[in-house]
Amino acid sequence: MSRLKELYENQIRPELQKELNCSNYNQVPSIQKVVINTGVGRAVENKKELEEAVNYLKQISGQQPVTTTAKKSIAGFHLRKGMAIGCRVTLRRIRMYEFLDKLFNIVLPRTRDFRGLDLKGLDGHGNYSLGITEQTAFLEINPNEVNKILSLQITIVTSTSSDQEGELLLRKLGCPLKSEEQETNTSTDRI
Repeated sequence: MSRLKELYENQIRPELQKELNCSNYNQVPSIQKVVINTGVGRAVENKKELEEAVNYLKQISGQQPVTTTAKKSIAGFHLRKGMAIGCRVTLRRIRMYEFLDKLFNIVLPRTRDFRGLDLKGLDGHGNYSLGITEQTAFLEINPNEVNKILSLQITIVTSTSSDQEGELLLRKLGCPLKSEEQETNTSTDRI
């Protein structure tokens, strides 16, 4: 069993059940899936770049990615409907918890100038989306062998229906979200 899953089952879930006054054990918020997505716009001219992106995503997730295709044609980008322009992976169960454990404790703290994740990533239904600008933040990727920098979009889908429950769940799991005080300080720093 994954360390994070064991922590969730034995400690976090009972705490959440008490805090949220859930009468049923299955009403307690949980993580349903994690989707890792990347777009490779240059794949229109060079198919090798899409193959590299698939390989990187496979190394990061430990699972075979699925290629994504264009939904419509855009003449300015030389893009036709149905062309492969990206890839994605959906993680569930043990792999999902192992990936989140690695993301929260190793990858995010390694990123440059990291001061916590912004609360604006919550979508109104308790799901959280974040972006990582370089695939080299993951330990599985050797920075010396990287030809092109690839950005990743990560979406954490929860069973909650509100941002407050989603934020509470993510904080209990160890997600390094900024506090509300940090949010107000960063907004006043920009002025």
